[in-house]
Amino acid sequence: MNSLNINQIKEILPHRYPFLLVDYIEDYVPGESATGYKCVTYHEDFFQGHFPQEPVMPGVLTVEALAQVGAIAILSMPEYKGKVVYFGAINNCKFKGKIVPGDKVKLETKIIKRKGPVGIGSAVASVDGKVVVSAELTFMIGE
Repeated sequence: MNSLNINQIKEILPHRYPFLLVDYIEDYVPGESATGYKCVTYHEDFFQGHFPQEPVMPGVLTVEALAQVGAIAILSMPEYKGKVVYFGAINNCKFKGKIVPGDKVKLETKIIKRKGPVGIGSAVASVDGKVVVSAELTFMIGE
């Protein structure tokens, strides 16, 4: 298994606090897949406004976390070291549950198609084995 701690993730991804949404990578296969985790705490900045009376992690940030995990799979390939991955599209996105403080979110992205600098990842976020978000993410590798 290939695991990455937060410092190793920061060597691959350009994201930084408060927008780095992956705490650690449990396993990854360069160019194929990655599985990571986000440990959600009440102290996340977004809970101040989403929603103060019922803190819920914004769904779009969960999609971003899934994209960051997919970016680990792509950017860990030697030929893409130092590059940036951008969104090309978000398709078939479904929100099936809430993520709240105390949740440990499992983030899994598998690269299902790649042609040149463009590809598609199948992504699933789950909490305690229950799927909370799923999507098909199109990415483009940039400079």
